[in-house]
Amino acid sequence: MNASESKDRSYLDWLMQRRWARWLTVLLVLPTLALIGVAIYGAMLLTEDEAVEYGDIREHFKYGSTGGERASGFPYWIFQAMPQVCSRHLPGGYASLGFIFEDGRDLPVGMSQRRYQGIDRTFLNCAVCHVSTVRKSPDDKPEIVLGMPANTFNLFGFQRFVFDCARDPQFSTEYVVPEVDRLMRAKGERLGLLDRYVVYPLAVMIMRERLLMLRGRLEPLLQHTEWGPGRTDTFNPNKILFNFPLDQLPERERHAPVDFPSIWLQEPRKGMQLHWDGNNIMAEERNKNAAFGTGTTPPTIDLAAIGRLEKWLLTEKPPGYPYPIDAARSGRGEKVYKQYCAACHGASGREFAAPPESKARECVDPSGSDDALYAPQVGKITRIEEIGTDRRRLDSYSYELVVHLGTVYAGYPHRYCHYRKTFGYANMPLDGVWLRAPYLHNGSVPTLRDLLEPAAKRPALFYRGNDVYDPVRVGFASGRAGEGGRKFFPHDTSKPGNSNAGHEGKRYGTELSADDKDALVEYLKTF
Repeated sequence: MNASESKDRSYLDWLMQRRWARWLTVLLVLPTLALIGVAIYGAMLLTEDEAVEYGDIREHFKYGSTGGERASGFPYWIFQAMPQVCSRHLPGGYASLGFIFEDGRDLPVGMSQRRYQGIDRTFLNCAVCHVSTVRKSPDDKPEIVLGMPANTFNLFGFQRFVFDCARDPQFSTEYVVPEVDRLMRAKGERLGLLDRYVVYPLAVMIMRERLLMLRGRLEPLLQHTEWGPGRTDTFNPNKILFNFPLDQLPERERHAPVDFPSIWLQEPRKGMQLHWDGNNIMAEERNKNAAFGTGTTPPTIDLAAIGRLEKWLLTEKPPGYPYPIDAARSGRGEKVYKQYCAACHGASGREFAAPPESKARECVDPSGSDDALYAPQVGKITRIEEIGTDRRRLDSYSYELVVHLGTVYAGYPHRYCHYRKTFGYANMPLDGVWLRAPYLHNGSVPTLRDLLEPAAKRPALFYRGNDVYDPVRVGFASGRAGEGGRKFFPHDTSKPGNSNAGHEGKRYGTELSADDKDALVEYLKTF
């Protein structure tokens, strides 16, 4: 060691021997270490992204994530607190909206959970629209059926509740955080100081602002005809993504509710025109677009999780009809079906191609073009002029929207390429048709038996949301406004988007004898 180094070392030794110098060193180093620690902790929180996963595919369908919690998720405990904090907007809790709760579950079927950026979040998944329940009588326990339309779930009511709650003065830290604390304590958990004074106050503020912003953008749609349980407006909400002025939509594009569809047996549907109006032939594109309804965006969608569902749904079958079937009457109905229905809806509930012996109907093209005759086929379009059903859904899917949809997922390998504008509704296979009531694309006819009558004889008013089954007319009980304190939704066919007209006339079987109609319904039970 040279003289200079010895002098420096001696100076340091002298400095460290002084108490004030040691404290000065501590005061300088500790804040730096603390800042580094906070930065590391914050980085760990912000990179947290772990969904609650399920090995069983059926549980994954009911409760697995599609990625929607990342961009749209509600903080889990705030979601649980909202019915109490905003009880005047939802007196019956989430169950009153038709959510299905299984024993031992805090979240309903159709809601998933993910730990994201330091907080547990929850949001909708595919099952919320494609799972429902069936009861043989009001006293029976509901049986959960996967893949059927969610005929009891009121999506419109759910949206209205969260928007009304967000603008309620009680949706504030003062009320929400104590309720979160109470709920957590009831589960044996504690709200930490950081969560109590930083995380949840910020979460309440951010959630309120986002919901109020979304409410402002959706406000024109909230003035449309209420959908009621089992229905949604598929494409008008999509127009928000492209900044369409919803308050300036043409009248023909407004009021476009449709029933949630069933989603079984996707493999034999390959190549068919999908969605009610047949606007796409690629199930993968349809599914990604449907995932927008579960809160996903192109950067946040969980493609692996959705891929599991797509694979499962290729072969998942509907349950068989659980009531007795009159074999003789069903046999007679099979002959009627082959004559009147098979060309458009397939040979049976499992064989979707039209049988070779069925004669495709020939119809005069109302446009007067040179192509004077055309034959409807399974999974193909029947023009609106022929089918005559409510055209609001068809018109809401405008050419302008088709053009904009082509830009979704731009830059991704799965960019939309197959959306098209059509001019009618697609002929659907009828697998599990007994569980798909109410009927027609907008759910305007309560039972199969009613569908075989001319529109003038179909119910002009019925009630949606009941899961008690009617095995005689084949559909869900729809004649009562309520039952056991539970209220059902009045479907008024005179309101825009609710018309029950169409699918009538000789070629659609509405001029058959009563015996033939009953026989046809009996055969459809086998699907």
